[in-house]
Amino acid sequence: MAHTVRDKQKLLNRIRRIRGQVEAVERTLEGDADCSDVMHLLTATRGAINSLLAEVLEDHVREHVLGRTATGTRADAADELIDVIHAYFK
Repeated sequence: MAHTVRDKQKLLNRIRRIRGQVEAVERTLEGDADCSDVMHLLTATRGAINSLLAEVLEDHVREHVLGRTATGTRADAADELIDVIHAYFK
């Protein structure tokens, strides 16, 4: 995927921040923190993952579904996108 290569550093930075959030959840659980603290951290982590997914999906649609598809057809790109969406909602 050309767009993930182009935005590789930005995406990796986001993943590193998400890793930090997950590690914060782990530390909080190990420290026997209040469940509301854990829920807030989990909510923030989920939001970060959802935002990352939204960005990659948006780039996928713009790059592969709407336009400059180097290989395959728009239908192929749309099928890939649909598969990802189905997997996300399982």
